[in-house]
Amino acid sequence: MPSKKALVRRPSPRLADGLVTHIEREKVDADLAGEQWEAYVEALREHGWETIEVDPADDCPDSVFVEDTVVMYKNVALIARSGAESRREETAGVEEAVARLGCSVNWIWEPGTLDGGDVLKVDDTIYVGRGGRTNAAGVQQLRAAFEPLGARVVAVPVSRVLHLKSAVTALPDGTVVGHIPKVDRPALFPRFLSVPEESGAHVVLLGGDKLLMAASAPKTADLLADLGFEPVVVDISEFEKLEGCVTCLSVRMRDLYA
Repeated sequence: MPSKKALVRRPSPRLADGLVTHIEREKVDADLAGEQWEAYVEALREHGWETIEVDPADDCPDSVFVEDTVVMYKNVALIARSGAESRREETAGVEEAVARLGCSVNWIWEPGTLDGGDVLKVDDTIYVGRGGRTNAAGVQQLRAAFEPLGARVVAVPVSRVLHLKSAVTALPDGTVVGHIPKVDRPALFPRFLSVPEESGAHVVLLGGDKLLMAASAPKTADLLADLGFEPVVVDISEFEKLEGCVTCLSVRMRDLYA
């Protein structure tokens, strides 16, 4: 049986100091962000996910974006090494959490850099964004870790957004969804669906036809509902001010060994 565990991490009190790269900085309401995080976690739980809270990293402003710290494939956890040096201290608590869950733990080593947000899995194909946070050595190390386990790794250029999964994610049937102005090479994906909003490119598969989506993408939610999917909408406006999206706020662990 597939597992349904999700790592999450509470926002740091320093959240407003988080990095921004491709957008203008806006004021972040930390109290509202905390409420939005609680609602996000509750949405996961309501749809059958066991949430596992990683120890807080209060000195790391971006630590709520826990997805960037680790990449899961089957029972292997590959601990990331961010291209943003200020984020590298975020991995310690995540490493402890995945080890407690019985994962085999590997690491990205210098000179490699890789953020988990640059990794999109579609069945056994792993797309890896090569951009500002993930370098060629990081892609090579991910390939070395996962291809012996049966993965096919495809490198994808990323220049218009922070991470690959800021540009594209995938529906339950494997169709990749993206907002064309933010996608470098749509033709790299065998099945691609253009969506009308940037945040509409971000979906988390909750199980069945249910898709966790941001409230900022109502037109895309309508489009996907018309295609037979069931959007589950959460407001993450404060995290979007820091280039965050629904995928960034958890690590979904579907293939842990029983």
